Amino acid sequence: MSKGFRQSQSTLHTWSGLLLGWLLFAIFVAGTSAYWREALNRWARPELAPIASRERVVDGAVAFLTRKAPDAQSWFITVPSAQSAGGDVFWVPQAKPGEQRRRGRRDTRAFIGSDGQEGTTRDTRGGDFFYRFHFDLHYVPVLWARWLVGIAAMFMLVAILTGIVTHKKIFRDFFTLRRGKGQRSWLDGHNASAVLALPFHLMITYTGLVTLIAMLMPWAIVAHYDDPAKLYAAVFPEAPTAERTERPVPLIDLGTVLRDAERRVGGEIGYITVFNPGDAAARITLTRSGTSMLSARTPAIAYDGVTGRLVWQAPPPGGAVETQGVMVGLHAGRFGDYPMRWLYFLCGIAGSLMVASGLVLWTVKRRERLPDPARPHFGFRLVERLNVGFVAGFPIAMTLYLWANRLLPVGAAGRADAEVNVMFAGWAALFLYALARKPARAWVEMLTLQAALLIALPLYNMAALPTGLPATIARGDWVLAGADLTFLALGMGFGFAAWRVHRFRPTVRRRAVRTASPIDTTSWAPAE
Repeated sequence: MSKGFRQSQSTLHTWSGLLLGWLLFAIFVAGTSAYWREALNRWARPELAPIASRERVVDGAVAFLTRKAPDAQSWFITVPSAQSAGGDVFWVPQAKPGEQRRRGRRDTRAFIGSDGQEGTTRDTRGGDFFYRFHFDLHYVPVLWARWLVGIAAMFMLVAILTGIVTHKKIFRDFFTLRRGKGQRSWLDGHNASAVLALPFHLMITYTGLVTLIAMLMPWAIVAHYDDPAKLYAAVFPEAPTAERTERPVPLIDLGTVLRDAERRVGGEIGYITVFNPGDAAARITLTRSGTSMLSARTPAIAYDGVTGRLVWQAPPPGGAVETQGVMVGLHAGRFGDYPMRWLYFLCGIAGSLMVASGLVLWTVKRRERLPDPARPHFGFRLVERLNVGFVAGFPIAMTLYLWANRLLPVGAAGRADAEVNVMFAGWAALFLYALARKPARAWVEMLTLQAALLIALPLYNMAALPTGLPATIARGDWVLAGADLTFLALGMGFGFAAWRVHRFRPTVRRRAVRTASPIDTTSWAPAE
């Protein structure tokens, strides 16, 4: 019974990993890169200087919004960290007569640089795109995308759990890595990348599902909250606001309020919202940054916008909200400093390798069972080429996105969307190339291309921009220097993989068949 159960789990592990494995690989790679989201945002805007003063950016944002939208319904300001490129600002205009007020509406936006002035930098999504892609995808309606990602995460969780059951010697095999042994080598690599960061894989998959829990399992919420507004108030409590009085009164200095709020909440402030700015009924709500605590459900605090008097503090969250906030915080990893970010990043790479090696292992195992390995059937050939298109093609597409950031004209209209379009157009071309080439050659050529593109990025920065690697190291700007050094390291890693694949010569095992002799029944001969 035990053997039969383990075999059934092996089948479940194989197919739960394969059916949505290509989508899981893209999600894992994009999500892993998102751990350096702020660093990529800065790298994507090389014209901007590092943040020297957070208050200077906030004061610049207030001055800009006072000129641009003095009568707005609300302002929203992101307070930058030392790793940020600057601060984003949004404002919601006053509703016109007869127009319904819409919560969360963001009609207009701008970017404030480290000098406190409106940014004249290139239009780009930077690392934010990879972050959004790993759960919203692209060119797909958001609801559909999140259902696809949620279902893929469920498959991933099943694959991990069944993998633990299937490999009864999984921890012993972790210390075994046999090179040049074909299927055995791929299985060893798959086991090692899985076991090396197994707690991370379980955590990141389960907490990823928790981030979508309200969509995937809404029944408990529906049973307890008959009004969505009550649920929103329980999870995201807000300070009460007064109606606009139309009596103009100057807004209090936000720097003073910012310092007091950080003292009261015990950490850095990440977001500032000003309701009714420039009016006697102005209110300022400040929310603690997610980088300063584990839970993603960060506390908020509100002040009178005229006197600076404290008027409200968010109540302590309930047990369910706090638990969900901690799980979301664990998944996002924003609470960690550099060592923790690197740990998340390296574990994410291990997870990407786990998915990639599992996809390749499927073809390696089945090739040996084919009647004629030199002439596989259509389904097998399709999986082989999908592996090349996703495992080698998607990382190249991400690198093409970074190259588009450097090469597209800085002032081009719709530049941010053009960067994304370059990424997916390049990926489509790579897919066609993978379909047309033999997989053995396509692997080497595409891995080599990825290595060349990654290594060339820092070289281009040194030649064309003032933010080249020697300059950033000399002035101690380790955010930009770390990005370029990471590109070099990844490029060398892909180059090594291309070299290993190029040198690999699979051992062709011929099936043994019986001879037709009716006398020598023990005689065997290799199949022709």
